[in-house]
Amino acid sequence: MTNFRLQTTHCSSMNTLYSSPRASLFSLENSSSRYEKLLRRGSAGFTLLETIISLGIFVIFSSGIYLAYSTIIEALTRSKAYSASVFAAQNEAEAIRNMSYENIGVVGGLPSGLLAAEKSVSYGGYSFVVKTTVRNIDDPFDGTIGGSPNDTAPADYKLVEVKVECPGCGNLTPYQLTTAVAPKNLEGATGNGALFINVFDASGQAIAGATVAIVNNALNPAVNFSDTTNSSGVLQLVDVATSTSAYEITVSKNGYSTEKTYPLGGAGNPNPVKPHATVASQQVTTISFAVDRTGTINLKTTDKMCQAVAGIDFEQKGTKLIGTDPDTLKYSATSTTDSNGQKAIGGLEWDTYVFSNKDADYDLSGYSSPLSVALNPEASIDASWIVEPKNPRALLVSVKDGNGAAISDAAVKLEKTGYSRTILSGRRFFSQTDWSGGNYAAQSGKVEADNPAGEIKLQFSGSAYATSTEWLISPTFDVGVASSVFYNLEWQPENQPPETGSDNVRFQVAANNDGNSWNFTGPDGTENTYYDSTSTPIGAALNNSRYFRYKTFLKTANENFTPSINDVSVNFSSSCLPSGQAFFNGLSSGTYTLTVSKSGFQTLTDAAVSVSQNWQEYNAILTPQ
Repeated sequence: MTNFRLQTTHCSSMNTLYSSPRASLFSLENSSSRYEKLLRRGSAGFTLLETIISLGIFVIFSSGIYLAYSTIIEALTRSKAYSASVFAAQNEAEAIRNMSYENIGVVGGLPSGLLAAEKSVSYGGYSFVVKTTVRNIDDPFDGTIGGSPNDTAPADYKLVEVKVECPGCGNLTPYQLTTAVAPKNLEGATGNGALFINVFDASGQAIAGATVAIVNNALNPAVNFSDTTNSSGVLQLVDVATSTSAYEITVSKNGYSTEKTYPLGGAGNPNPVKPHATVASQQVTTISFAVDRTGTINLKTTDKMCQAVAGIDFEQKGTKLIGTDPDTLKYSATSTTDSNGQKAIGGLEWDTYVFSNKDADYDLSGYSSPLSVALNPEASIDASWIVEPKNPRALLVSVKDGNGAAISDAAVKLEKTGYSRTILSGRRFFSQTDWSGGNYAAQSGKVEADNPAGEIKLQFSGSAYATSTEWLISPTFDVGVASSVFYNLEWQPENQPPETGSDNVRFQVAANNDGNSWNFTGPDGTENTYYDSTSTPIGAALNNSRYFRYKTFLKTANENFTPSINDVSVNFSSSCLPSGQAFFNGLSSGTYTLTVSKSGFQTLTDAAVSVSQNWQEYNAILTPQ
């Protein structure tokens, strides 16, 4: 009933449609007209969008087809090349099997034979490099050489390895084939020996895959080949021709140090610690080599203001010996820091390296790490030197405790007749002794800085000195880093003519990190106070600043007299300066008394410090109280 009713309703609608032909036709015509208008109005935009989408789909589809095609072609090409390399290896192995047993060996290798260690061949339109390795194998079935039982004929068979590489085939994996070749009859005893090479690292662990190069030009045919150590760090060569002190062995590995043997009586090393190896008849010669990952030492040379000093010549020596009587160092080199005052010394094997300054123009006035540097495998060490223009003779005093830790702020006093100076360890001075030629930032207008040079005083006008308060601002001093501490401001002469009055010379100071904001203040941090004594410490508010200026105020109470200054110094420390060191230069030769003191430690006094060289170092060890 339900279906019937739906069908009935559908027929009724159709009858109604055809019962009014004129109305229906009018309705269809109007609908058609509206549809055409819509098409005309929107067809252009719709067609462009449709075109763009179609093109996008086409590009994606085409790219996928191209990539799939390329992948298939590449796979087919690689498969063809790999098949050709397999054929090349098998063909080479078959040729070896058809050779006389005694000829199966590598030219210049052990065992020696007619096979080339490396050669080029072509198969299937591809160019291959064929590398061949042959080894004598001491099979334990009948004992081993030097073992129990002792095998007097250890060359039981030969193991041949053929490796085929295709340099022009992209990342095609080399094909490798290994085969054993045995003599037709039982092996016979020979007068040869064996050479076992052990390779390990600094901690005694075996080094697998180390390259062992062996050369012996005393034999005919000569031996010249390379092989690698096994997983136990060993390369065992059996049935090796006898030869006395003639097997030259070099052990290396990428990223590792190198160790080798040396000839007896060689130039520069007549008595090597590890001479060329000897192989004796029916004997096993075992020789060990130690290699490990290399490290780097980065040296930086600056002045006390943390500015790079370029072109500093230095010498670096290791402590390992390759020869004795006379001692011959394995590492000894001279070098120079670059235009940035830096030198990266890489490829260094683990050792203790001793550095020394060899520069003709600069003295070493401090260092951050010891001049004797212990370098571990794969380590990187940063070292920095502070250098100053030579003013011989010079003495560098390093103050340390019993554990070798640097002690800063210790009073280091050096004195002899006619000389006395005290420097606090870990601190330096920057100073100014010449203001002539406008070597200042600004002045009030009545300060004389050029006559004479090296002195500032009040200007003499007519027949009198100015009695007003005049001032001069120093140039900017850059200590190189913001991590700084300013301790004291000192000037010479400290005592002025009494006629000039009580406030004849005064100072204010300013510091910042932008080089522009100069707010001059006195000891209390305000502009209302002044430094009038060299014993007054600079306020802590100026610490941790990179740039520094001072402002000096000159005044006289008598127009016939003027105060004067010929030296202004600032005592400071920074992260660029090494701790616990005091540097004295411009010394005369002779015997000095050195006194080192600091609260909490016993005072050290040495009345026999001989200054006889252009540069020397003194280690002052303080004992706690």
